[in-house]
Amino acid sequence: MQNISIQVADLQKSYKKLNVLKGVNFAVEQGSIFALLGSNGAGKTTLVKILTTLLKQDGGTAIVNGFDVASQPYHVRQSLSLTGQFAAVDEMLTGQENMIMIARLRHLKHPRQIADDLLTRFGLTDAANRRVSTYSGGMRRRLDLAMSLVGTPPILFLDEPTTGLDPEARIEVWKVVKELADGGRTVFLTTQYLDEAEQLADHIAILHEGKIIASGTLMELKKLFPPAQVEYVEKQPTLEEIFLAIIGKKEGQ
Repeated sequence: MQNISIQVADLQKSYKKLNVLKGVNFAVEQGSIFALLGSNGAGKTTLVKILTTLLKQDGGTAIVNGFDVASQPYHVRQSLSLTGQFAAVDEMLTGQENMIMIARLRHLKHPRQIADDLLTRFGLTDAANRRVSTYSGGMRRRLDLAMSLVGTPPILFLDEPTTGLDPEARIEVWKVVKELADGGRTVFLTTQYLDEAEQLADHIAILHEGKIIASGTLMELKKLFPPAQVEYVEKQPTLEEIFLAIIGKKEGQ
């Protein structure tokens, strides 16, 4: 039996009269990559904010690394790192200075050593002493990911981590994310990019209009799609086709 890193039960959140989350349920296994898919406005970022203690839910429970997000926020924050849609780096500092600053904020011993080790791991050693303002988009995102690993938190939240990156930089980020999960980290990924979920995720959940409308492995989701038409070869549906078919079914009800 796998350990569960994140357990969400009947999570609800409203902004005035707008119901954003309408009873969300799912579990994330330790050491897996869990992708939350949804269109803009589906509630993905609201859900991440609740799980990372930046926002309080109106109802339901969320347990992260064994701690309740509402009653034990400090312990939850110690268990995770969050990388948002835009690289949270200081452009006036060098890559190394950004890393050392985070290590000091986390009260870690040997901050320079920690910084250098992570810069090496993310292929940024040659750029370590350059200001971040000179970095490409892919390099900034790699630095952002490296900064989020200072202190080795067991759970990493990536909220649309490849937004605005070119295809080459996206593939770079994918490679890093796969390596993190292979090393035992739990990765919670939100994305609008269906190919990203297809490439990375062990488990995919689709959030639509505040509810999880489908959840499973890619193979399990493919079974929800109408049987493949056999032409010359059997054509497997893409995740995009599955996503649109499931949303279409829900909207047609």
